Amino acid sequence: MKKLDLSIIVVNWNTKKLTVDCVKSIISSKPGVSYEIIMVDNASADGSVGALRELERKKVRLIENKNNLGFARGVNLGARGARGKYLFLLNSDTKMARNYIDELIHFAKNASEAGVVGTKLLNIDRSIQPSCYRLPTLWRSIRQYWLGEEKILDKYVPSGEDPVEVESVVGASFLITPEARSKVGLLDERYFMYFEDLDYCRSVRKAGLKVYYLPNVEVVHYHGASGNKAAGNKDQLERLTRSSMIYHGIIRHYLIWFVMWSGQKLRLVI
Repeated sequence: MKKLDLSIIVVNWNTKKLTVDCVKSIISSKPGVSYEIIMVDNASADGSVGALRELERKKVRLIENKNNLGFARGVNLGARGARGKYLFLLNSDTKMARNYIDELIHFAKNASEAGVVGTKLLNIDRSIQPSCYRLPTLWRSIRQYWLGEEKILDKYVPSGEDPVEVESVVGASFLITPEARSKVGLLDERYFMYFEDLDYCRSVRKAGLKVYYLPNVEVVHYHGASGNKAAGNKDQLERLTRSSMIYHGIIRHYLIWFVMWSGQKLRLVI
């Protein structure tokens, strides 16, 4: 099996038009590196599979799941058969503005101890979308909700136009290096949705590798189109809670919840 520079993995669930547009934007950007696109469909009911089959002739390989396996399992399913040295995870609601892929791979190859590389995310109106995190901890929750250090846990945009090391990047545009795959492996499949990007970045840092934010590589992100299909129902909250328990551990999860709840109540009183 011929090795490639890059495997781009896109997990789709009921976002047919956005997913097709995402794939077309990758192909039309004409990357100079050798690549493949692996589409993983999580049992969509909107005709996605039929539309994606038509793209299979253009560097696209389709994996059809009979059930919705969630994001992490979907990514890993695609990754296990990937031929690329690097894995680039793209949300189905993203678009490549131009050929930034070559710049992304060039940086990853030359950056010191790179494990994960995230990109600048743009809203539809080209405004910048915050795409970096400080890893959430109990102490940081106390600092924000009890000690008044505002926005310490919020997503943010690093200042400057140079690549910078950060603690975590958003999983919507997320490059995994071969060094990270060797030391950390793939995503933790206990996460159905939410926290899998934070968890992976934390593991990468624990393994002695670095997480970078690359501001000169831009990806347009429609932000949550797939996740929003479940918005407004209890499933979304349950998945968020379950993922938080996995990430923090049950005891820390409830301690953080108490800190947040009591801090918000205190602000209402004051």
